[in-house]
Amino acid sequence: MKKQLYIFFAFTLIGMACSMPKSINSSIKLNTLPVQYQIKDTNKISKINIAQYFNDTLLLKLLDSALVYNNDLQMAYQKVEMAKSILQYNKGNLLPQLSTGGVAGIKRFGLFTMDGAGNSTTDITPGNRIPLNLTDLYLGLQTSWEVDFRGKLSSQKKAAAAKLLASQEGLKYVKINIISEVAFAYYNLIALDKELTIISETSKKQIEALEYVKAQKEAGKSNELAVLQFSAQLYNLNMLEWEVKQQMTKSENQLNYLIGRFPQFINRDKNGLNTPNVILHTGIPSDMLSNRPDIQLASFQLAAMRLDVKAAKAAFLPSFTINGGLGFQAFNSAYLFRTPESMAFTFLGGLVAPLVNKSAIKSAFNAAKSSEIEAMASYQQKVLNGYIEVVNGVNEVNNLEKIQKLAINKNIENTNAVESALSLYKSARVPYLDVIISQQNALQSNLELVDIARRIKIANINLYKSIGGAAE
Repeated sequence: MKKQLYIFFAFTLIGMACSMPKSINSSIKLNTLPVQYQIKDTNKISKINIAQYFNDTLLLKLLDSALVYNNDLQMAYQKVEMAKSILQYNKGNLLPQLSTGGVAGIKRFGLFTMDGAGNSTTDITPGNRIPLNLTDLYLGLQTSWEVDFRGKLSSQKKAAAAKLLASQEGLKYVKINIISEVAFAYYNLIALDKELTIISETSKKQIEALEYVKAQKEAGKSNELAVLQFSAQLYNLNMLEWEVKQQMTKSENQLNYLIGRFPQFINRDKNGLNTPNVILHTGIPSDMLSNRPDIQLASFQLAAMRLDVKAAKAAFLPSFTINGGLGFQAFNSAYLFRTPESMAFTFLGGLVAPLVNKSAIKSAFNAAKSSEIEAMASYQQKVLNGYIEVVNGVNEVNNLEKIQKLAINKNIENTNAVESALSLYKSARVPYLDVIISQQNALQSNLELVDIARRIKIANINLYKSIGGAAE
């Protein structure tokens, strides 16, 4: 009867120790992606690399430098290295730990103790009592191994592997962001070059018009107000020119910063805005979105969080650890390597389960579960955001191309209007204000064309980035 009670008591304790926590419910619903984008064609962006897409040798040189010297990229590389180290650490935890070393110490037992009284009447070697100050020397091996029968350590290793993959996707994400930012700054710099050229050419025409108005005034065919109006217009152009030059300096320095170098002149193709990129098309969202490193990163983080939950849950189960040691032990170095007298070994297997005060492992489990739910929400958000970015990007490129065609026609009309207004003014058929207004409109439409070309480039780069363009 007593034996049965002991067995019942033992199983009750084990049951209390192995009790599992309640799972935290998540209200997050998995979104179902549409079958396809509302866009034609199915060419895969994954087949396009940097050299194919950015067909500008000067830009490609800048990108090569940025992918080597950019500081953000260097930090991302180190995160990958740290993730590799953590994975290696978790792999090592699965294997037995073996160490070697020596211990030297001295013990003195009180004479009015069991050990002291026993030692005073015992020989340590024939004819020699155990010394009062007992030296203890040990040299040998020590081992410890937690047997992973509950799967905690293997789950931690798999979680570390998933985090390593996430860090590698994070590295790709940083690369694509750097590529995009360098391309943005490069094309913005080219656009500013074109704006400066347009302002300079307009200034020359404005100077010619001002000289003509001055001549007209001297001949009595015009007045001082006309001269002042044309002169003020010229001042506006000069001010705008210096504004653009300042923007060029900032844009150039920003580009140098991205490359990881101090300010210097940037070589660029002045006709780069007119060079078309490889045409981007879209196909099935699941195919296209799988290229995005931020979505892959979120996916691996979600997998890692689920494994962390599994490891945290396993912490409620008993752990089984084997400890052992083998070596030489003696009170004097002269006897240390005598065999078999000085041989010493230990072997111990321990089964330990948490019984009371489980707040630490419960908190760890709840934190892991909450992290899993957060990672799931993050993954859902990345997928939804990625899909919307692609749809917006494709529509923006198409709409900007239509706007560009209209802007070209508008620019032709404004350019013709300048010539017509100047001709009519010279024949005294229109006032000088018509010339000024037509020149302003022409300048605005020329700058507008440059801005639209820049926006098309940026939209194409954003589309390349949103589909997860290659980082190599």
